[in-house]
Amino acid sequence: MTTHHGPDRPDRPDRRDRPDRPDRPDRPDRPDEIEEHDLGLTHDLGTIAEQRRSLGRRGLLGLFGGLGAVAVVGCATDGDGSSAAASDTATSSTAPSTPSASASTGGPGGPGGTPPDGAPPGGGGGAMGGDSSVEVADGEIPEETAGPYPGDGSNGPNVLGESGVVRSDLTASFGGPTGVASGVPVTVRLKVYDLDGEDATVLEGAAIYLWHCDAEGRYSMYDDGVADENYLRGVQEADAKGMVEFTTIFPACYAGRWPHMHFEVYPSLAEATSSENKLRTSQLAIPDATCQEVYGVVDGYESSVSTFAGVSLDTDGIFSDGYSLQLAKVAGSATDGYTFNLSVPV
Repeated sequence: MTTHHGPDRPDRPDRRDRPDRPDRPDRPDRPDEIEEHDLGLTHDLGTIAEQRRSLGRRGLLGLFGGLGAVAVVGCATDGDGSSAAASDTATSSTAPSTPSASASTGGPGGPGGTPPDGAPPGGGGGAMGGDSSVEVADGEIPEETAGPYPGDGSNGPNVLGESGVVRSDLTASFGGPTGVASGVPVTVRLKVYDLDGEDATVLEGAAIYLWHCDAEGRYSMYDDGVADENYLRGVQEADAKGMVEFTTIFPACYAGRWPHMHFEVYPSLAEATSSENKLRTSQLAIPDATCQEVYGVVDGYESSVSTFAGVSLDTDGIFSDGYSLQLAKVAGSATDGYTFNLSVPV
């Protein structure tokens, strides 16, 4: 396979110790759109004051995604009532519910089927709850399983070595396949930063690989009917603010899982060619109200109605042990499309 990153980069120092990279131009201003992470410290502190009591320390740290390098001080400890925040752990303590059937085909290779290499469902991330060797500090995004369909070479095919995988628009396949995933438009904005004790520093130059199922619950590269496609998969490099942005679609809800997106964090683009180099594997959860706005209303998501009715965040095999740091902040509508925002402290 052709390496996707072009000329090799010089090796970088450890992510915590490397010197700052030269400044690069920010994305063009969007005068008609004010993003939450650009509203400044005053806005962030106001949000923190409102949510401090309910989120506890773990959830509180997740609010610092817009601060750049900050000192996190005066954090409240988890109280008895903050069950979601208090239950976040280094790895998912409850074995994940592996998708039991594809919303459309249910055939081998689809959600719940056997991956092409015969590995058991739930693979691609080591332990069922994620890679147990990954140390996750308090307040960091939890380590989760990559599931059986990561496409990162750890369980069958590897899209990370393909030319063209570094892209922001994930809706179409690339490099030969011509499939296009249809569905409600979604912009995913992730902010990655290094949480070192009480210090948070944006990780400019880090890379995030994002993937998820289509509107029928199928994973490209694995599921019957889309095994030859590679849509809804791609890699982006974090800018000077630690931000990556993807254009994609709203995923289905398939049997056994709450609606979600998978992602892996890598130190750099140069290292985002092998799953062995990843810093963290985690999942983004979509809020209940947003899912209800889409399923059963938008054409193409009919198969998600019954499966969504049978699952909840509190019973999902991945999110049941705590999801406060993984629940996206959402803006938009089913008619106009959505924007998902999530801070990713590692």
